[in-house]
Parts: sequence; C-alpha cells; structure tokens
Amino acid sequence: MKIEKLEKLLPEVVEKLSKLKSGEALASELSWCIGSFKHDNNPEGLIEKSQQAVALFKEAREKNSKAVSKKLVESLEKALS
Repeated sequence: MKIEKLEKLLPEVVEKLSKLKSGEALASELSWCIGSFKHDNNPEGLIEKSQQAVALFKEAREKNSKAVSKKLVESLEKALS
C-alpha cells in the first residue's frame, strides 16, 4: 500500500464521487476520513472508503465507460495494493 500515492489521488477521487449521484454520500465520508487521517495518521478509514470508491467507480464504468476514467480507477487500485 502506498499511502502517499493514495493521499495525492484522494482530492480527485472525492471530486469525481461528488459528481456521481450515487457517490455523494461516499464523497463526504471520504472527505471526513481525509481530515481524520491528517489528525491521527491512521489510514484505516481512508483505505476502507477508497475501496468502496473503486467498487462504485467500476459500477459506474459498467453503465457508462466515460463516467469515470480508467486511469483514475487503475491508479486508485494500484495505490491500494
């Protein structure tokens, strides 16, 4: 897992989630986890919500391949591995 890469990707992930109707709640949860991580350096919430974001992005791509870029999904998966 590469927390530094994940941290760099998260603003883009939150932005994309907030644009997806089904991702608005997850976007706010992930934003909260970012603040929490900055406070306590515990990445558990970030990891969990990021994994949920990957699943949501893949679902959105199945419906519309242009909804979420393939690069964003792959980058997020790579940062989580």
